Amino acid sequence: MRSRRIRPHTTPAVTRAAAAALAAALALTAASCTTALERDEAALHVVASSELSDLEPLLAGLSEATGVRIDLEYMGTLEATRVVLEQPDRYDAAWLASDAYFQLRSGDWPEDRPLPLREPIMSTPVVLGLRPEAADALRRTAPDPDHLSWADVADQAAAGTLSYGMADPARSFSGLAAMVGVATAAAGTGTALRADDVACNRLGGFLAGRTLEAPDSRRLADAYRADPAAADGLIGYESVLLGLNEQLAEPLEIIQPQDGIVMADYPLMLLDPRRRTAFDAVVGHLTAPRTQRELMTTTLRRPVDPEVPRLDVLRGELGNALYFPGDPGVVDQLVAAARDAGPGTTVLALDFSRSMRGGRIAELRATLGGLAGQDRSATGRFVRFYRGETVVVLRFGRGVLERREFAVDDAASLAGIEAFAAADEFDGGTAVWSALEEAYAVASDAVAAGDGPVTVVLMTDGENNSGTTPEAFTRRYEALPAEVRAVPAYTIRYGDADPAELTRIADLTGGRMLDAGPGTDDGALLQAFQETRGCGAG
Repeated sequence: MRSRRIRPHTTPAVTRAAAAALAAALALTAASCTTALERDEAALHVVASSELSDLEPLLAGLSEATGVRIDLEYMGTLEATRVVLEQPDRYDAAWLASDAYFQLRSGDWPEDRPLPLREPIMSTPVVLGLRPEAADALRRTAPDPDHLSWADVADQAAAGTLSYGMADPARSFSGLAAMVGVATAAAGTGTALRADDVACNRLGGFLAGRTLEAPDSRRLADAYRADPAAADGLIGYESVLLGLNEQLAEPLEIIQPQDGIVMADYPLMLLDPRRRTAFDAVVGHLTAPRTQRELMTTTLRRPVDPEVPRLDVLRGELGNALYFPGDPGVVDQLVAAARDAGPGTTVLALDFSRSMRGGRIAELRATLGGLAGQDRSATGRFVRFYRGETVVVLRFGRGVLERREFAVDDAASLAGIEAFAAADEFDGGTAVWSALEEAYAVASDAVAAGDGPVTVVLMTDGENNSGTTPEAFTRRYEALPAEVRAVPAYTIRYGDADPAELTRIADLTGGRMLDAGPGTDDGALLQAFQETRGCGAG
């Protein structure tokens, strides 16, 4: 199913009060134009995450209780954060799903201004909501049906049996939080993501299931309500999904992935320190027990006041909370991965020389079976071949013995890859550089087709003893277009293969040599192949 993108509005939505304030400001002469620092002292001009439009019914009461009018201007959380950092005088305050991204970019805040005060007002986790039949199908394939995980979601998305909608991670915190959750679970470290954890991010299979997109969580819910057949469910804020369920004929089952969730705590942030009095009055009202109950019943978010009794739908225990990345570059990598995700091409050049007979070829075949979905470990479910991907397999000996292309779209195509590797045709030589040359010819065609990231993987258990020389390959490689030379080759040393030769290939092409040779643990070959997944260049 092709992914549907909901076009963003050309201007952010604003409340009637904000529109009136804007109209009044435009009526002034250019010389008297004001900044947020000079605005009406009885009002706070606030940029807010889009889903906070559900607070509109409570704003009149807030103004009456505090004497402060709040004018909310809505946009996606990450988009709002960038606007605040670029135009710090534009708003008096910000009310975002999370200020985690702001904290990462706080170095861009003006040095002559104190960092904003922040007060969490309410919270909600980023979770998965699935149609009941989709949730039941996910349980049937999960190793632990009682504890569903991001790994289970990624596995079935890769298999083409689960689809979902997700807000744009470049604009919405809910979309970015989902990417953080999946990437953290895939890394398996239990700590905040580092750049190395995302370099081979294993997100391709997960992203293959994304069939519905929108700029923010509110418009994502609107799109799903208009067409529930567009996806099996949504990834988003628990509060938004619970609110959506009240409008659906078939409510979604809310699932907290057991390998971790990211929380939104909706801090109100004071951007203009001269508005401290108004800010304190608003915070005092919002955190009072009565208002906390109103916020919970109106928005279905969790109160920050632990003494406020929870609604039945909010009484369940929250799962494992994940760390948000501490490196802005990691966030950029996640956003880029979501933006550039596509059905990529993997070229596998596999050594079928006579030395591979017996136990070695059996392990290679088991490895391909694991990539085809038989490896049910958490790592295996993240790094398997995924729907829409193209896998080209070359078997080589003293030259290329056979080449075949597989479009991964169902179980039959995966079985075809395994059957191709089951051939008992072996050869007396090992033409490493000839196989690599053929692999780059395939990569060149894939790059020209523009079908997504391309990766070359070469596995051998011996030394080059026939075919193209290293020098001849290097000359031809350096004459390739830059975009083809950007395709990395990951070499896997198996058996007694020469590590220096395979490192030379990796260094030349920008890839990496992975060692599954003598002295490595059982399963090293499978792990080496898994390390190459998701590492392609676009």
